Amino acid sequence: MKLTIDAAGRVVIPKQVRDRLGLTAGSELELDELGDHVELRPAGRDVWIDRSDGRPVARAAADAPRLTADDVRTLVDRQRR
Repeated sequence: MKLTIDAAGRVVIPKQVRDRLGLTAGSELELDELGDHVELRPAGRDVWIDRSDGRPVARAAADAPRLTADDVRTLVDRQRR
């Protein structure tokens, strides 16, 4: 998906993506710089999909509860939609 940065450095996250991720006005995001690209993810989430090395891997915060197979399936299904 291609986005454009405006003169103030802003980008608009398409509505279908915001809806799928549960993002609303005022939602906080975390930005990671991964080599030659950036990754945005909702802040405060214990689990996310990391694609930094080209393949999707479920990751969890150090203090997050242990992931079950169902948790991983749910994350992968969400990413495929």
